[in-house]
Amino acid sequence: MSLHYLNYIDGEWVPATSGKTFESFNPATGELIGVVPESDAQDVANAVGAAARAFEKWRKTPAPHRAEILHTAADLIRARKQQLGELLTREMGKVLPEALGDVQEAVDMGMYMAGEGRRLNGLLVPSELPNKWAMAVRDPLGVVGIITPWNFPIAVPSWKIFPALVCGNTIVWKPAEDTPVLAIEFVKILEEAGLPPGVLNLVTGYGVPAGEALVQDPRVKLISFTGSNEIGKLIAVQCAQLGKRVSLELGGKNAIIVLDDADVDLATDGIIWSAFGTSGQRCTATSRVIVTPGIHTTLAERIANRAAHLRLGNGLLPTTDVGPLINKNAVTKVHAYSEIGKGEGAQLLVGGDYATEGELARGHFYKPTVFDNVTPKMRLAQEEIFGPSLSILRANSIDDAIQINNSVNFGLSASVYTSNVNQAFEAMRDIATGILYINAGTIGSEVQLPFGGTRGTGNGHREGGGPPVLEVFTEWKSIYVDYSGRLQRAQIDTDILVS
Repeated sequence: MSLHYLNYIDGEWVPATSGKTFESFNPATGELIGVVPESDAQDVANAVGAAARAFEKWRKTPAPHRAEILHTAADLIRARKQQLGELLTREMGKVLPEALGDVQEAVDMGMYMAGEGRRLNGLLVPSELPNKWAMAVRDPLGVVGIITPWNFPIAVPSWKIFPALVCGNTIVWKPAEDTPVLAIEFVKILEEAGLPPGVLNLVTGYGVPAGEALVQDPRVKLISFTGSNEIGKLIAVQCAQLGKRVSLELGGKNAIIVLDDADVDLATDGIIWSAFGTSGQRCTATSRVIVTPGIHTTLAERIANRAAHLRLGNGLLPTTDVGPLINKNAVTKVHAYSEIGKGEGAQLLVGGDYATEGELARGHFYKPTVFDNVTPKMRLAQEEIFGPSLSILRANSIDDAIQINNSVNFGLSASVYTSNVNQAFEAMRDIATGILYINAGTIGSEVQLPFGGTRGTGNGHREGGGPPVLEVFTEWKSIYVDYSGRLQRAQIDTDILVS
């Protein structure tokens, strides 16, 4: 099997115009996964041109037919779930059960959006004038630029690509440079499903120059970006200057609130899964536990004990609980925060160091880390770490816990463990996040509901599922049909009696 891959532009698999390439490696073992094009502005321009040429025909293709292609793609992904999951683990590092879940989410999104092909609901409302019809329909935007992260290399692209396609847009996709091979396999499936040339184009490469060129191309009507706050803010400024739409899903600093009346065993399970699943490399990962005094000591001890016994290793091995971080820079960043936490006076309960024993030395591993006695103003409690690092904070009451939860510059996901229905509903009312779980962890969204957050987590759009995702990828067109045969003036001809 060849390890050399190509871009996909206008229905053809082509190298970068410069001939440059870069490599993708397994973060657990250092194994070479593939050699892919290092695209530049010319490659992006070629891809955008292909998408622009394909748009007129694609937008006029009936939405139910567009949806049939999505349905076929979802079936193909389902049939190759094991193969794709194993590739995902090898290229990104997450343990195989999680990788298979990542693939399943793409299946779910494909099926859900295929259903929208026979809905794409508009509005039908009464007119204020007689013999006049009033309605609104959805129009596609045109060429959409999609920039996706490495931590969910098939699920997150499916959140964007499937709705964009069913709405009648054409696409240029730049996947994360850490997971390009899986992106290529995803595009091959859509090609096999019957997607016409030019409708979906793939360019692999770095944020600069490839991603930057995609943002700046005036033919691109929308940039849909999931990634870091730093890059997201830069993209937002550039899109504002260019007068184009932008949909951002950025960081999180998610908390699990555990109240005195909670099921401690259940809460511990949820905390361990949410904090250390995907090695903490989820935007919805739990990085804070906010606990009331009655169970603080017990919960902290249980969390530390469970974290200390998590098994690190290659995600393909059934004995592995926690896989590697994505690259060396990620490990360095997590360790820097461990040092910051100790310097701030937080109490290190477990972890806080590199994992380099035996086979782990070949990859990018970091020990699951738990800090106690963290205060709300510490950097550990305010900044996104994006790794297996968990902070435990004290709260005096549910109101205090909610205030601490809402005090960060992120508002993606939160969770509350309680057996008191009144407290659950108080949390549902007052917690300011886009996603909230009661008696479950902070991860595990489903495609039939919107995904996104408040404050610094994004710019108010919702992707990931549910009807609101259509708002990202469509324009509204209001249509009035007057069949009265005479001039009628809205807001002026108000004294109307129909005989």
